[in-house]
Amino acid sequence: MVKNFHCVGLLKHTWDQVCVAFWQRYPNPYSNHVLTEDIVFREVTSDNHLISRRLLTKTSRAPRWAEKLLPAHMGRLAYVIEDSVVDPQGRTLTSVTWNITHARLMSVEERCVYTVNPDNSNWTEIKREAWISSNLYGLSRAIQEFGLARFKTSVMKTMKGFEYVLAKLQGETPPRSLAETATEKAKVTALAAKEKAKDLASQAQKKQYI
Repeated sequence: MVKNFHCVGLLKHTWDQVCVAFWQRYPNPYSNHVLTEDIVFREVTSDNHLISRRLLTKTSRAPRWAEKLLPAHMGRLAYVIEDSVVDPQGRTLTSVTWNITHARLMSVEERCVYTVNPDNSNWTEIKREAWISSNLYGLSRAIQEFGLARFKTSVMKTMKGFEYVLAKLQGETPPRSLAETATEKAKVTALAAKEKAKDLASQAQKKQYI
């Protein structure tokens, strides 16, 4: 049994802009789990298609019960292959990614097709499909459900990360991530608390001399 997921996303940027951002989407505040990206090979075919393969290293937190089944060094890292084909004439970018570690525990294959939105030529449409499977006897169903839930969450972060990178490339102010907003609020709260403490200390000192 394989869990299947598909959705259609929209980036309000041209296909050309999205293609440029595709190669520069890491790092961003929504993808701190991506540690490294390396080009394995890249070539331009006779029909002017750009073919690339990249190796991505990511942190990958497995469920606690699953971590017990994995060696210590494997419970935190995952290696992912990303193949992509850019067709500048047909204006399509197709990427396929799949994990090469923990594949028996859980295999996730994702296919994305980036095309010009048919209703607005200045926007880009993303058709995304994923297949989640597990060969672990007795636990495959639970693992697939876990993988599907985590994948849905990662899709939202991926889109936010894309928007962030696109904004930076175009000289705009990128949208603030939840982590950045929380950090800023924490700094403001800490500063206010510090000032309040100084004020109370000053009042206490004055009372000593009254």
